[in-house]
Amino acid sequence: MLPGGDGLKILEEIKEQNKQDGVIIISAKNSLDDKIKGLQIGADDYLTKPFHLPELAARIYSVIRRKQFGNVNIIELNELKINLLAKTVTVNDNNVVLTKKEFDLLLYFISNKNKVISKSALAEHLSGDVADMFDNYDFIYVHIKNLKKKLTEAGCDNYLKTLYGTGYKWEI
Repeated sequence: MLPGGDGLKILEEIKEQNKQDGVIIISAKNSLDDKIKGLQIGADDYLTKPFHLPELAARIYSVIRRKQFGNVNIIELNELKINLLAKTVTVNDNNVVLTKKEFDLLLYFISNKNKVISKSALAEHLSGDVADMFDNYDFIYVHIKNLKKKLTEAGCDNYLKTLYGTGYKWEI
C-alpha cells in the first residue's frame, strides 16, 4: 500500500540482495495472513496501526538487540557494562550517568565497533533528518567529549578514537 509500490516487494528485494538490515513492517493491514506473509518473507516484526510509540520503540530496541548484540539485554565489553533495558552504564561496577544522546552515541559506536563513523553519519544518527540543516558539527564534538570524559573518569579505557578529518572509531 505504499505510493507507487508494495512494501512486501521491497522487502523481497532487500532479502534477495542478502542485506541484513532489521525490518519492522508497520501496516494498516491486520489480517493474520498479511502478518504471516510479511514475517515469512523476512521481516523481523510486524506492527499494525494504530500503535503506541513506546511499543514501536520497544520493538526497535528488540530488533537492534537481536541484530547487533546477540539477543542479550546486557552488553559487556571488558570493564564496560551496558544494560539496554534499564539504559544504564557501569565501568568496573561504578555507575556512569549519561544523557540520552550520550547513551545513544555509545550504543551506536559499540554496534559499529572497529568501523570509521563520519561526523555527518553521527549528526544524522543524533538528529535525524534535520542534521543537514546544521552549519557545523559542534554539537557532536560536545557529546563525544562529554562521553569520553565520563567513561575515562569512571576508569574505562579509551576505546573511542578520533580520526582527524575522517570521524571516529570505537576500537577494541
